[in-house]
Amino acid sequence: MAIRKILIIDENEASLRRVSKPVKEYNVKLSDLLDDLHETLKKADGLGLAAAQVGILRRVAVVVDAETEKLYELINPVVISAEGEAIVDEGCLSIPKNYQKTKRPNKVTVRTNTRDGGVAEYTGEGMLARAFCHEIDHMDGILFIDRVKEQGNID
Repeated sequence: MAIRKILIIDENEASLRRVSKPVKEYNVKLSDLLDDLHETLKKADGLGLAAAQVGILRRVAVVVDAETEKLYELINPVVISAEGEAIVDEGCLSIPKNYQKTKRPNKVTVRTNTRDGGVAEYTGEGMLARAFCHEIDHMDGILFIDRVKEQGNID
């Protein structure tokens, strides 16, 4: 396992805004990437990290539930249901020291592949739902500050 360098918006905005490609092969390379993302996330003391944030344009992310410390691996994730809404401060490891009120669903269910190619569904509420949505946005080249702007919270 290796700690990866997290891309910061100031030097890497164009890279962070690129759309990630779906994972097609479930192999040791994917498992190593997931392990590296987990280690990098742990060192950065964050709640989620997408492969795009370390320069790997694949639809892969890891998320940690802040309450239970359970690790979720998201591979080609899709939000299949969303309920409610919450507006709370949100931040990003790629946009350090910038926290802004962002509207997200309060509860989401995602369908994702597992590291061995299986399928899983995870339901998250509150911060976990927010983290799932945030990391999926990274896979689509969307940053949380884009959500803030579209919601009219900043210029």
